[in-house]
Amino acid sequence: MTKPPGKLLPLVAALLCGAVLAQAASPSSKPVTSASPVVSATPHHGLLSTPVTSKRGEPSSTKESTPPPVQPTPKPPADDWNLTDNGKVLYLTFDDGPQHEWTPKVLQVLRKHKAQATFFVLGIQVAQYPELIAAERAAGHHIGNHTYDHKTLTLLPDAKIRQEIAMGIKSKCLRPPGGGTNAKVEALGAAYHQRQVLWDVDTKDWEKPGAAHIEHAILAGARPGAIILMHDGGGNRSQTVAALDQALTKLTKQGYTYRALPC
Repeated sequence: MTKPPGKLLPLVAALLCGAVLAQAASPSSKPVTSASPVVSATPHHGLLSTPVTSKRGEPSSTKESTPPPVQPTPKPPADDWNLTDNGKVLYLTFDDGPQHEWTPKVLQVLRKHKAQATFFVLGIQVAQYPELIAAERAAGHHIGNHTYDHKTLTLLPDAKIRQEIAMGIKSKCLRPPGGGTNAKVEALGAAYHQRQVLWDVDTKDWEKPGAAHIEHAILAGARPGAIILMHDGGGNRSQTVAALDQALTKLTKQGYTYRALPC
């Protein structure tokens, strides 16, 4: 029997209400999501487990950084002309070259003893034997100016002194021929940026006194920083070559080494 429409509407409403109540009472199978992060209730002990962030947003360690070691203050460069500061070093020097026969023999002895030296050369000889200057430099030796053609500078007018210096080889060092110098010569050399260099030991090999005499002069004058004068030009230098070989053999056994001057 069909119920009247007026009684049907309340019945439908009651059924719908019961269904809603039943759905609310049952647990949901989907996880609950939230826009806010979950904060742990467990307190942290010691350092945080996450890195601290610097102002630039770059992770930085939470440990105290170790400061870099203090670097020692570098010593100022030593004066190259404090020759005695270098220990048992001798400064062998040879004047009046280059000469085609004796300069190569001197170079051979120096090479044998692993010695460096300084050659004070004449401009007139350099023009004649430029290849010997190249050989000296290639072997690590230094070159000094001994003027153009070996005139005594103290006997010349200023213009001639300048000419002798200027026409000599370009160098940081000037050795006046025969050691003839005064304040004017030294000042004119300085005007060309050339330091005057004399010697401590004169072997007098230019007198040709014999190889034994030259060798004795070298050995007797040897001391740390000594500048020793010999010659590879200006005449027959066979005595010088022989004496040099013998003296360096003995001096090396005494602990000496041989350097070029800072020319």
